[in-house]
Amino acid sequence: MQSKNWSQSTIDNYASQVRCFLREFKSRDRARNITADEIEKYLLQKVQINTRKHARCGIQAFYKLAINQPMKLAHIPWPKKERKLPQPIDASDVQKLLKVCTNLKHKTIIALLYGCGLRVSEVINMKIKDIDSTKNIINIIAGKGKKDRQVMLAPELLSLLRKYYQAYRPKEYLFNGQFDLQYSDRSINEFLKKYAKLAGIRQNLHAHLLRHCFATHSLEQGTDISLIQKLLGHNSIKTTMIYTHVSTNIIANTHSPLSSLAL
Repeated sequence: MQSKNWSQSTIDNYASQVRCFLREFKSRDRARNITADEIEKYLLQKVQINTRKHARCGIQAFYKLAINQPMKLAHIPWPKKERKLPQPIDASDVQKLLKVCTNLKHKTIIALLYGCGLRVSEVINMKIKDIDSTKNIINIIAGKGKKDRQVMLAPELLSLLRKYYQAYRPKEYLFNGQFDLQYSDRSINEFLKKYAKLAGIRQNLHAHLLRHCFATHSLEQGTDISLIQKLLGHNSIKTTMIYTHVSTNIIANTHSPLSSLAL
């Protein structure tokens, strides 16, 4: 997987799935002797569709790359994809979140997630050199799918980043954890839950939800959806179009043909 230049998060996820799979069949002498029917029964134990899909991807890669049985899972059908709509919080709730956050590092991370629509991995991997204050852009290097892109650098965010830099003086990566290591996504999601509770936000808040908030609120403010697609780094406009279904403001303010009729 490293030779194929897959992301570390994918490698870790697939390795975890294969570890669980092999633990289930630990009494067997060889993985190649596990039948496709047995694999399918194992997958059907996964109630959550996304969990089942992740397990299938990891096991399929294992048989293709390590066992040299690329067709092992060929006749096991893929589960139908769940299309759950994200439930973004209101902009006023984001304001409350920032208000209760007194830690400068945490506030800067929240501002980046929400203000630029970044994935948590992109924030964690961001380096000081990626921020171009002369052009008012942030370079996202090797985002999802190893793709580069650029996002805007708002004046308010730049001011916050400068305060953060003066206080913490990071060396290479913008955000360091303990012992000068990179910050972890787990740490970010933990402090987000803490501040959400302080702000009175009942919704399950996590880093990726702030990305959804960025897209939804940008759309509500009139930003063209094709531009939102580029900022988010989506391959297909269809992925971005989901936010037209998410925004209750857009739906509520849509003109109905009934309005032109006399009742």
